[in-house]
Amino acid sequence: MKKIFIMIGFVIAVIAGPSVAANQQYTEGLDYDLLATEQAMDDPKRIEVVEFFWYGCPHCYQFEPVLNAWAKNIASDVNFYRLPAVFSPLWETHARAYFVADILNVLTDSHTGMFKALHIDRKKLNSPEQLAAFYTQYGVDEKRFEKTYQSTSVNVKVERARHVINSHGINGVPALVVAGKYLITTEKGKSFDNMLRIADYLIEKERASIKRRLTNNNSAE
Repeated sequence: MKKIFIMIGFVIAVIAGPSVAANQQYTEGLDYDLLATEQAMDDPKRIEVVEFFWYGCPHCYQFEPVLNAWAKNIASDVNFYRLPAVFSPLWETHARAYFVADILNVLTDSHTGMFKALHIDRKKLNSPEQLAAFYTQYGVDEKRFEKTYQSTSVNVKVERARHVINSHGINGVPALVVAGKYLITTEKGKSFDNMLRIADYLIEKERASIKRRLTNNNSAE
């Protein structure tokens, strides 16, 4: 069984933003890892950044405001999205809630609320019934929530999430994958801000690679 870990004692950097310093360099194996196999991106025309998370993870909760601030300023050629990790029945329950909220168009309002409910309000949201009651505050009918929770669409999304996690070699959260190639973990990132600095560095690295590839293709024609 895949080992599941959530970093304990992970320190949040409170100074300096996540932007890349002018001459900052990061090293494969020290600051980030290459995936064993490069993964196809949903939109090959844009540089993909995926956050893997679990609503029950305290560090994912702490990472959320830092990540949100970063995501507001990403360039148009970057495709950022989140994917809930599915490592156990409880994690799957929360992943299903995420996908239901997305399908019912309440994810923008409810995503942060789920974190707050679990980590600040200490609510028990471990079953479809508890979750259905929780999402009523976002205008979702309980029966509609439960029906969507068990729907084929959500089943497909959960299985896809499970497949992506396995193919990307994810074994802890929060984690970022850039361009289907580079894995940034809390262990190597050291702080939330630094994880995003590394992400910015790898985005620039991928942009440069794309530019070289296009230049070479044009020269060959």
